[in-house]
Order: sequence, then C-alpha cells, then structure tokens
Amino acid sequence: MSRLLSLALVMMLGVAAGRVAAEDRSIVVASTTSTQDSGLFGYLLPIFKAKTGIDVKVIAQGTGQALDTARRGDADVVFVHAKAQEEKFVAEGVGVRRFDVMYNDFVLIGPKGDPAGIKGKDIETALKTIQEKAAPFVSRGDRSGTHAAELALWKQAGIDIAAAKGPWYREIGQGMGAALNTANAMNAYVLADRGTWISFANRGDLDIVVEGDKRLFNQYGVMLVNPDKYPSVKKDLGQAFVDWLISAEGQAAIAGYRIGGQQLFFPDAEKKGS
Repeated sequence: MSRLLSLALVMMLGVAAGRVAAEDRSIVVASTTSTQDSGLFGYLLPIFKAKTGIDVKVIAQGTGQALDTARRGDADVVFVHAKAQEEKFVAEGVGVRRFDVMYNDFVLIGPKGDPAGIKGKDIETALKTIQEKAAPFVSRGDRSGTHAAELALWKQAGIDIAAAKGPWYREIGQGMGAALNTANAMNAYVLADRGTWISFANRGDLDIVVEGDKRLFNQYGVMLVNPDKYPSVKKDLGQAFVDWLISAEGQAAIAGYRIGGQQLFFPDAEKKGS
C-alpha cells in the first residue's frame, strides 16, 4: 500500500471518528427509581431532547447505588433525593455543585382495613404502633433515598429498627414499585414517595394511611459529576441538563407533569445551589 493511500485512509478514519464523536450527544444520568417509576423522565426527557438534541440515558437505582455509580465514573449527572448523602458526595469532590430541583413528600401506605389502627396519625405515632403490634411492614432495604428516609423516621420515633425488627419487618432490597407490590401481596405497610404512589397501578387493597406530616418532606437534588476527577464526564452536555432542570423552562415542565390531574413534583430550584 502506498504511503499516499495509507495517509488517505488515516485521514478518512479520523474524519469518521470525529463525525461519530460529534454525533454522540448523549449523557448518562444516575437517578432514583422514583423519577423513573413515576413516569417523570418519560415526560421530561423528550422535551429536553427537543430543546437541545441531547439524549439522556437513565440508570435508575436507589440513591446510594446511584451515587456509587457516579463514584465509579459511570455517570455524567446524578439526580437523587437524599440531601445528606448528596452534600457528602460534593464534599468528597465527586460532585461539582448540588442544586435543589423539586420536592414532593413521602406517604405511609397500608391496607385499607388498617389493621394497626394508624390512619390519620402522625408518622411517629404510626411507626411506634406498627412496631408495638408487629404489623407487617415492607422496607426497600436498598440504600435508596426512600430507605434512608424510612430509617431516619424510625430513629426519630425512638426505635432502633436494627434491634427491634422481627418477622413482621421485611427488607426486600428492591425499588419502590417492587416494595409496593410486596406490600400489596403481604397486606403490609410501606413508606413510598408520593410520585410513585400516584403512578402505581397495582394498588389492590392499599391506600394512604399517613400523610401531611412535615417530617415526610422529600427533596430532590441534581449534580454534575466532577470532570476534573473523571475525565470521561461529558461536562458541557451534563451541565446543559443540570441548567435546563433548574431553568424556568425546566421547572415549568416539572410542574406540568400530572397524572389524573394530580401534580407529582413541585419545582423549587429558585433556592441557591450548595
């Protein structure tokens, strides 16, 4: 093969590689199962792509797992709901900066017959009663934001759940949809985020038994993974997604997502990032 032909082939391959790189306008977002299971991403991402041309590939996991995915350098953006863990993630230098995006709340779900007699109680009284009566309770047990919130609520109720749990307390190590399905099958109680509950079709005999307690507040945050620490991070594309979520347009899109007329998430990005 002549040197001229070899040079031409190298140039063609270089052009082709450059074209592929230019066309690869996609990012990976490690997020919670609730943003996926609630249908929020199915609603938001087509709007974002139409605006920017950027594809978003979602890895839906519990918050702890999502943060670990980012720590391995396998995500460009993290969108989760466990603020203490998120702030630690930024303090470690893995995330660049954290922004509030939206909130909703947690709800305690249980059988309509309410065998523990906790409907309408505050969350602390409800959990104490469940533990005292050994009423069946399903825990995600997956290091998710919802799992972290559940553990914090047991602690606030003065219960060491690691010591107090028995056959009545079932940890499944799975996402919110699976936890709700298990609670339905077991006639059990379970803590859920309201967004997933509203979108959950297989309710069976389940209903909300406790809601409205200020301790059930559920904040979501978004962070770009640090490109200085992980050179593979698509900084500009990832930042474009973060910026869109906290922009007026992104916030309006979040507010506009409804199921059966019910708003699932409430934007609050006017707060400063941390």
